[in-house]
Amino acid sequence: MTYYFAKTLSCGFDEAVRRTAEALKNAGFGIITKIDVKETLREKIDVDFRPYLILGACNPRMAYEALKIEDKVGTMLPCNVIVQDAGAGRTEVAAIDPVASMHTIDNPPLLETAKQVRSMLETVVNEL
Repeated sequence: MTYYFAKTLSCGFDEAVRRTAEALKNAGFGIITKIDVKETLREKIDVDFRPYLILGACNPRMAYEALKIEDKVGTMLPCNVIVQDAGAGRTEVAAIDPVASMHTIDNPPLLETAKQVRSMLETVVNEL
């Protein structure tokens, strides 16, 4: 089982970030964290890295359902979506498969919620 799904776009990094944020919003997700990996690595260890952004996406309704089912599931939230420069004017967008991560928790109702979130995130990535 793979732990993510991805799509490579024929556009620049900034455009891919904009399109991804818009698609997440349209699917009911908010972006609650943004980690600029390139900038962080430059500041912390003085290395140059390709443009790489981690977006912490959260659908509040689905997060609430998951937290009602399993109170420690917050350790695995939010759902991470990455946008990274793939070179030659292409950008890759990849999202965590929440079923893969929630599969480690023995809780069938939680797995059902994860399947709903996976479907939502797959739609976001596929429609980019």
